[in-house]
Amino acid sequence: MSNFEQFHSDFYQSSYTIDNQEPGYNHSEVNENLYGNRKYQIDELPQPAAFVSPEIIPSSQNYTGQILQPTYNPEFLSHSNSSSSFDEEPPLLEELGINFDHIWQKTLTVLNPMKPADGSIMNETDMTGPTVFCLTLGATLLLAGKAHFGYVYGMSAIGCLGIHALLNLMSIAGVSYGCVASVLGYCLLPMVILSSCAIFFSLQGILGTLLALIIIGWCSLSASKIFTSALAMERQQLLVAYPCALFYGLLALLTVF
Repeated sequence: MSNFEQFHSDFYQSSYTIDNQEPGYNHSEVNENLYGNRKYQIDELPQPAAFVSPEIIPSSQNYTGQILQPTYNPEFLSHSNSSSSFDEEPPLLEELGINFDHIWQKTLTVLNPMKPADGSIMNETDMTGPTVFCLTLGATLLLAGKAHFGYVYGMSAIGCLGIHALLNLMSIAGVSYGCVASVLGYCLLPMVILSSCAIFFSLQGILGTLLALIIIGWCSLSASKIFTSALAMERQQLLVAYPCALFYGLLALLTVF
């Protein structure tokens, strides 16, 4: 028990006494010093802008507009001009070269061989109509039991190359390969009608032969009319119609046989 009391007294023993304090130490002075330091720190803080002289405040851009009347902002005008430029852009189909009005006019020109062709419209590399007519021709041949997609595409490419070379030799201005392919492709429309007839009845006979000859003359007459009007080849329509008739005659052989 005595050992525990001795440990207890040693544990709480401290060398700190009030007598060890420095002379003149007063709690009120300490509080005053602390309060004074805090007051000094508060005085050092920046005061509101209302109590600072205008010379000390750095110069900045002031608002010169009026209420409900914003000032001129070139960035906002540039954004508005860019949005208006997007609105003024042409439609996507026109940028891709797809003009339904021109497609319809070319189709009517092919369907009516006696109608005069517009050279400005026909002298275009529009491949929308020819692609549709080639696919339709292959599809109708397939419905008739003839899978001749490869023959149609191969003969079309070779025929376009031959007629392109011939027209460049005959005309002064010259013509592009895309224009020749476009015209020959649009003039495939009567051949699509012939292949559609092959679905319902056989063309291997007198009636089929006569119908094929009419379709060949129709296609070649339309193509030669368009070429002569687009290339200003006056009095040369029969010379242009002959190679076109050979080209469409090969396609008619695929359709009949």
